[in-house]
Amino acid sequence: MSKVLDIKELNVKALGEVAVLMGGSSAERAISLKSGMQVFDALMAAGVSATAIDVKTIGPELVQQLKPFDRVFIALHGRGGEDGTLQGFLEIIGMPYTGSGVMGSAIAMDKVRSKQIWMGASLPTADFKVIRSEQDLADVEKALAMPLIIKPSREGSSIGMSKVNDSQSLKTAYEVAGELDKEILAEKWVQGAEYTVGILGDEALPIIRLETPRDFYDYDAKYNLDSTLYHCPCGLSEKMEEEIKQLSLEAFQILGCSGWGRVDLMMDEGGEIYFLEANTVPGMTDHSLVPMAANAAGYDFQQLVLRILQLTL
Repeated sequence: MSKVLDIKELNVKALGEVAVLMGGSSAERAISLKSGMQVFDALMAAGVSATAIDVKTIGPELVQQLKPFDRVFIALHGRGGEDGTLQGFLEIIGMPYTGSGVMGSAIAMDKVRSKQIWMGASLPTADFKVIRSEQDLADVEKALAMPLIIKPSREGSSIGMSKVNDSQSLKTAYEVAGELDKEILAEKWVQGAEYTVGILGDEALPIIRLETPRDFYDYDAKYNLDSTLYHCPCGLSEKMEEEIKQLSLEAFQILGCSGWGRVDLMMDEGGEIYFLEANTVPGMTDHSLVPMAANAAGYDFQQLVLRILQLTL
């Protein structure tokens, strides 16, 4: 049954003129364009006066483009759109926008800082080392047992990520990730199931368990392959699911995140959980996880985008 009560009283005219910002220049541009167009189509179908804008640069041109609008739905993924840059720009011009503010966006985009905050708050996350130069690779091998997962600290959609099992593959993975970021995260590999928790306002949505035949939930598994399975219900007991949902909401909020987003985590074979990262502008494509989780909670896609916009009022 659709969860219409939250938005039943919403007069779409109260949203005013809405700009859906998408595209940008990050490595996630293609996904952002898909997300943005799906959001735009849903808003138009709901009777919202919306305009789709492919953001070329964040500066004077965008100031002029946004003058007719009352609020912004951010569908930009990755750097420039999800890392606090766009949020800071919108704060300066006084434009309401969806999702997290400047600080939460910047911290969540940075996997290293996110993990440091979680560790400081005694929230579970896998052991890790930071690689800033090739000289750090030997220290990584001494500190962390193989296998490892290597990630650019400030990229999304699993871009630049590699699983490594030996010294040579570690060097190669570092070089691949190093093309995208100056700071690389080497994280202890967690053998087990991967889960994701969508966040909508102060609500943690039903958990989805991800299953892929690949080594991990990489870019192709996310966007290009039909072999990825999404289990919702996720198979956990009701009690455990509720505990993880509340812990995920805490992990999201402690980074300064708000509005809507997603938290990803692993559960090892012993039942211990480890938070991986938070996403403040998750994908909104036909393969995306928050729409799936929202649907399980009773929101269709149109209701989901209206609810996200409603949170800006």
